[in-house]
Amino acid sequence: MKIAETIAEARRLREGLPGPVGLVPTMGFLHDGHLALIRRSRAENSLMVVSVFVNPAQFGPQEDFKTYPRDIERDLKILARENTDIVFLPSVEEMYPPGFDGWVDMGKIARRLEGASRPGHFRGVATVVAKLFNIVQPTKAYFGQKDAQQTIVIKKMVADLDMNLKVVTVPTVRETDGLAISSRNAYLNTEERQAAAVLYRSLCLGQQLWAEGEKGAGKIREQMTAFIQSEPFTTIDYVSIAEPETLEEMAVVKTPALVSLAVRIGKTRLIDNVVLE
Repeated sequence: MKIAETIAEARRLREGLPGPVGLVPTMGFLHDGHLALIRRSRAENSLMVVSVFVNPAQFGPQEDFKTYPRDIERDLKILARENTDIVFLPSVEEMYPPGFDGWVDMGKIARRLEGASRPGHFRGVATVVAKLFNIVQPTKAYFGQKDAQQTIVIKKMVADLDMNLKVVTVPTVRETDGLAISSRNAYLNTEERQAAAVLYRSLCLGQQLWAEGEKGAGKIREQMTAFIQSEPFTTIDYVSIAEPETLEEMAVVKTPALVSLAVRIGKTRLIDNVVLE
């Protein structure tokens, strides 16, 4: 396993890689969700690059950039065990040098849901991912379904800007009680962790209501909202039932439909989703 800390070094190492190259962009503090991406990439490509970069551009002023969990020594051990070929480990100054002022704005789709709650978030995501694609030149790049809107935005960026790669979506990895695995789960205390299971249970409720014949999106949202609010420690940011390419909210549920939510458990903001199809 080789480690590149500069863009020039990453490009030099990439030039020597024959065959299909998979890229797994991460912010580190690796968990089983990341491992699902890494192992899918390993299985589908001759060589694999994993980036580890906590991207300040996708955090708002009051968000958790400084406290976001990090453990690079542990991450590198995991990546070596998973037979990673190259780890791209840049600094903030390497990715955003003095005078940097070029951004990728993905329009309406990036201003809904997470974009509405976190203004500028997807500008930061799209920009850093575009940079990673330019640096690594992957054949395929791997993202998790848990961050559904992120994957939708990135796929649209690839299509709109004619980028020569395939974006692969990997199913969400969950704990035994259904909670989607996330680095931010580490913030939860014992009581909050128990309460957090309500996210997936509410999504399952939405699926059940739809399967039983309820097609009114508003009614499904209302019942999901009431279910979440019955659990202590919860503050709802949004509950959405949207068209999965445009993220426009539905009045009547038509499939496929993306059912997604963002909920604060105590001070920790978590997201999750399921697709009705």
